[in-house]
Amino acid sequence: MKRRSHDAALVDQIGNLRFRQKHRDRLLTLLAVLLMLTMFVFAPLQAVDIYIFHGFAIAALLVIIGGMLIISDSPLALVVMSVCFAGNIVVFLMRLFYPPWPYNIYILASAWLAIAVTLGVVVSQAVFRRGRITYHRIVGAILLYQLIAIVFAALFAFAGILLPDAFKGISCEDNSGLANSVLYLSFVTLTSTGYGDIVPIHPIARSLCNIESIIGQLYPATLLARLVTLELRQSDH
Repeated sequence: MKRRSHDAALVDQIGNLRFRQKHRDRLLTLLAVLLMLTMFVFAPLQAVDIYIFHGFAIAALLVIIGGMLIISDSPLALVVMSVCFAGNIVVFLMRLFYPPWPYNIYILASAWLAIAVTLGVVVSQAVFRRGRITYHRIVGAILLYQLIAIVFAALFAFAGILLPDAFKGISCEDNSGLANSVLYLSFVTLTSTGYGDIVPIHPIARSLCNIESIIGQLYPATLLARLVTLELRQSDH
């Protein structure tokens, strides 16, 4: 009887492993699309007071957590992402039923910083593991680029809260447009676009912008270009 139970458990583990290997690369593309929808569609629409899109962002985060569980079975990653998901729901409800609360920003910034770091670790393990470089793994590397922007957006939010006049052109108050503003600042810094409508004033804010700008220049020119080159070489053979 014990032998049969052991064999059944072994079969289940092998089945789960095959399922994970089959769908892991495709999920990298799905996660990248969901993250782009959250940043470039849901956040801007929430910023123009269509508050329901905050709920859409939470739903997308739930799907992202599900995809992460298939890519990696790390219990720690699951715990961190679950706590962050709960934090997003708390802020959603607080904003829905109560006046603006200053600590909402701390909760959201902390949650999305932890989400970006945790998901970044999981995705990087899937992207840079041994094996054939596929289209989906290249998209996964682009997903990492997006996560870098989210990390710095969260850091910019903290800088705006804790440092007086850290940025010119942005007000770090609890409102529906803050997420869109710090994401905008992060991407124009990461891509070295620099429109000049939001400017870092405090030395620490400037230092964060400098670091992100350097990463934004080096990442596509090194890691992303390397993956594309490897994929092209494999296609030729």
